Amino acid sequence: MTNFLLIHGAAHGAWCWRDVLPLLQAKGHNARAIDLPSHGADKTPYTQVGLGDYAKAIVDAISEPTVLVGHSMGGYPITLAAELAPEKVQALIYVCAYVPAPGLSLSQMRMQAPRQPLLPFIRMREDGKGWGVDRDDLHALFYHDCPPGTVDYAAENLCIQATRPTAEAVPLQHSPKLPRYYVRCADDRTIPPEFQVTMTEDWPADHVATMACAHSPFFADPQGLADILSQFVKGR
Repeated sequence: MTNFLLIHGAAHGAWCWRDVLPLLQAKGHNARAIDLPSHGADKTPYTQVGLGDYAKAIVDAISEPTVLVGHSMGGYPITLAAELAPEKVQALIYVCAYVPAPGLSLSQMRMQAPRQPLLPFIRMREDGKGWGVDRDDLHALFYHDCPPGTVDYAAENLCIQATRPTAEAVPLQHSPKLPRYYVRCADDRTIPPEFQVTMTEDWPADHVATMACAHSPFFADPQGLADILSQFVKGR
């Protein structure tokens, strides 16, 4: 049995893991998801959060050694959490997520990619401290291969994404020494699949898996994702 803590990406919340959690639990794992500050049910104003707040929320949610799973933007806070409390983290799993590079914030990391499919869809708030995506763009950007009703469900729950957390780099001292795994999504229209390959090209082959879906495998193929997560930790 493995303790999993699932961390969402930009503008999402714990709600996006709705279909994956029971599948992991059915495999005998202890699987949970939390809302990062200013996401989901957490009412912290997006203007008041930074990457450190995200990481602290993760660390505070861990009481025993846990495998952290981060989707998309979630790759940064799970990595920082591992830096803050490496003794609490058994492994890091990145699901079509950004893997922090030395000295680069997430925004800077994004610009290392050969294409920028997300940028045309970003709608900044007037205060410049947050952004969102128009409902009409959600299907094409995040959910085009997901079941009917996904866009409606997501639109009811998506929030404004704070910009400050994506402007902060992560120190990389402890996390690269932990077991790290990656789920590439071959039809991703948010983080270019070829960039996902670049970020993990020197990782052990058995630490990388590829799904045929787009940026939201937790909705598109929750069983496939749960199977991969469970396989990664098999024997741990």
